[in-house]
Amino acid sequence: MKSSKPLGRTASVEVTNISSHGVWILTGDRELFMPFQDFPWFKDASVGKILNVEEPYPGHFYWPDLDVDLTTEIIEHPERFPLKAT
Repeated sequence: MKSSKPLGRTASVEVTNISSHGVWILTGDRELFMPFQDFPWFKDASVGKILNVEEPYPGHFYWPDLDVDLTTEIIEHPERFPLKAT
């Protein structure tokens, strides 16, 4: 039995820095900053969980260990996507 190949190529994303202020990711030739005040899911997460990020397609980022999905637009303009308790 052959294993199936992925249908598409996974884009490249890398966490470049984690500080007391937030997380930086590098995607393509762009570095994006996610301050903890706007992206609280990362504040108390372990480094390993933050580093485990995928870019299933350009501009869409997924942290499977945290079950967090973000897009470039959300990261660049968090004010357009206010957090709401459910």
